[in-house]
Amino acid sequence: MPTRRNATTTSAGILRPEEFARHVSVERTEPASRLTPWVEYHWTLQWQLSPGATFRSAVVPHPSCNVTVERGALRRPEAAGEELLVTGVTTYRFDVDVHDHGWVHGVKLRPGALTALTGHDAKTLVDRTVAAKDVLPQVVHEELDDLIAGMSAADATAAASVALEPLLPGAPDPSYELLLRVVSDMLAERSILRVDEIVERHSIGRRALERLFARYVGVGPKWVLARYRMHDVVTSLDEGYAGSLADLAATFGWFDQAHFARDFTALVGCPPSTYRRHAAP
Repeated sequence: MPTRRNATTTSAGILRPEEFARHVSVERTEPASRLTPWVEYHWTLQWQLSPGATFRSAVVPHPSCNVTVERGALRRPEAAGEELLVTGVTTYRFDVDVHDHGWVHGVKLRPGALTALTGHDAKTLVDRTVAAKDVLPQVVHEELDDLIAGMSAADATAAASVALEPLLPGAPDPSYELLLRVVSDMLAERSILRVDEIVERHSIGRRALERLFARYVGVGPKWVLARYRMHDVVTSLDEGYAGSLADLAATFGWFDQAHFARDFTALVGCPPSTYRRHAAP
């Protein structure tokens, strides 16, 4: 899937992606053009494991909400038996144990899009997965419920796109559009390491920026910037980065290696040196 020029997310985040690909197939598809202001991309997972086998999928999530249709043996405890779910911005490593067989179609919304489309308070969904019927209108829920396990990624994307159409607003939201410009800048410009740089580049006050992120994303701009840079670190290690970890940390904004190691370990679950030893060459 080509990278969008004004992207606000990437495909980074799956830890040890080569190992993940041995157990679970993943396909990412472009959203319908009418949905691109609010949807980054669709993703479809499918797996068929041997009887008794289990694989733990681990992801460092983006500052985005996801709408998912989950069919098959996958039953997340927090889902309380629901198959149509909305997952808010997740501040920790997101683990799911997959077993037997399963199929998931997800809609990765752009940061702040759920609030822009539904008015739902982003802060109430941080670190939570809830039934989609509690967030989305009934007509949207009913259309999404028509997605069937095993559908091709293209067919599921087309069906989900139709389902989401009733959410589309009748008028632009200038605050949401400003948020997208800021977040896109954070992602595209790897040299941005401090929130003060964003404030200067976009001519917005620090407090106004904080309020914007609190309303639409549920977490602050400093957190979003740090998460994007952590994705950069993990991607570098997965791609075989062979330099010093101190240099890698400094490149992405950590000038204290001990601080970097603590942040990495808290989020990924092991020190960067250990992750590098087990990452794909």
